Amino acid sequence: MQQVIESLPQETTGGIGLSNVDIGNGLRQALDKGIDKQVTKLTQKDGFFRNELVKIVLPDELKKVDKSLRDIGLDNLADEGLKVLNRAAEDAVKEATPIFVNAVKQITFNDAKQILLGNQDAATQYLKGTTKTALYSKFNPVIKSSLSKVGADRVWSNIINKYNSIPFKNKVNPDLTDYVTGEALNGVYTMIAVEEGEIRTKLSSRTTDLLRKVFALQDGK
Repeated sequence: MQQVIESLPQETTGGIGLSNVDIGNGLRQALDKGIDKQVTKLTQKDGFFRNELVKIVLPDELKKVDKSLRDIGLDNLADEGLKVLNRAAEDAVKEATPIFVNAVKQITFNDAKQILLGNQDAATQYLKGTTKTALYSKFNPVIKSSLSKVGADRVWSNIINKYNSIPFKNKVNPDLTDYVTGEALNGVYTMIAVEEGEIRTKLSSRTTDLLRKVFALQDGK
């Protein structure tokens, strides 16, 4: 532990001393800010659907379904099918915050130094490595339930039946639960990375004294 403490930078470019505890707390504060600001957005109506960074589009095997429905004038049905997939993701992300909060609390002093002085998305990648398995386990059953709750199972049953009734088309039966779960996870990490990038590159995004002091170390690395 003493070696770790001694290896940490102790002062900012402004000459203000910072302990390893300060650095750890500053990084946790930055992650908490990203989780609170960006992940919360995803849980709201249209949090996925109206956000082009994370909007869930159709998997490859269903793109032909979408096109075929539109070709025969069923645009509204195709649009509704896309919307309900995003609604299910918005519903599932509500399960993410407690898992993220626990992961942030587990960051060690050594982790904090490496993350702070790492790549632009180092904190996001840390979270991804420590939470992805737990989040998938949480998201998957919620997505499955949400697909039913928001009517996606009914909508997609109708869509697939319509498509499968079109002559000379190969029938499809995709695993939508697994697909939407994966896309929801990608969306969560994408938005946390957005906030991390803001804090790392824009002084105006460092909204507390601690964030300003800690990330000044990164600026001078």
